[in-house]
Amino acid sequence: MKAEAVESGEASTIIAAPKRGINRGISIADLILRGVAAIGTFASALTMGTTSETLTIFTQPIMIRAKYNDLPSLTFFVIANSIVCGYLVLSIPLSISHFIRREARITRIILVIFDTAMVELLTAGAAAATVVVYLAHKRNANWLAICQQFNNFCERISGSLIGSFASIIMIMLIIITSAVALSRH
Repeated sequence: MKAEAVESGEASTIIAAPKRGINRGISIADLILRGVAAIGTFASALTMGTTSETLTIFTQPIMIRAKYNDLPSLTFFVIANSIVCGYLVLSIPLSISHFIRREARITRIILVIFDTAMVELLTAGAAAATVVVYLAHKRNANWLAICQQFNNFCERISGSLIGSFASIIMIMLIIITSAVALSRH
């Protein structure tokens, strides 16, 4: 009888050991993804926020300037990326605390809720800016194809969108890893 108890005790120890390793791996992935997403949102906000180009029309002494804050959608994009970047930086200490306390369910649940809200905010900002970029590249309705004249401006705002959409994917992966960690408790 004692042999059976020892064997079942060893079996539960063997099963529990990989679970700890997986939770540690999930915590590492969560931290790395948060860092990468924070860098992506910061770079997107910085790139869009510093984008401006001036075009001089030679037939008339007129200078036309394109800036991100000329369009409310691009301003919303910068604000959304800035808020999400700030949140991600502030959530990194909680992510680090999951190394120490792997069974921290409440903080993981709170992070999942806020991560979901932040991915929604970031998606809204990126979608609003995508519409403007699309209209700038294509000539639609009463819009002239702005990107034919303001090449640098359009390249920078398009690159900013790429960084933001990459950050959206990172935050979605963060939510998935947090859900996996919660399901393993």
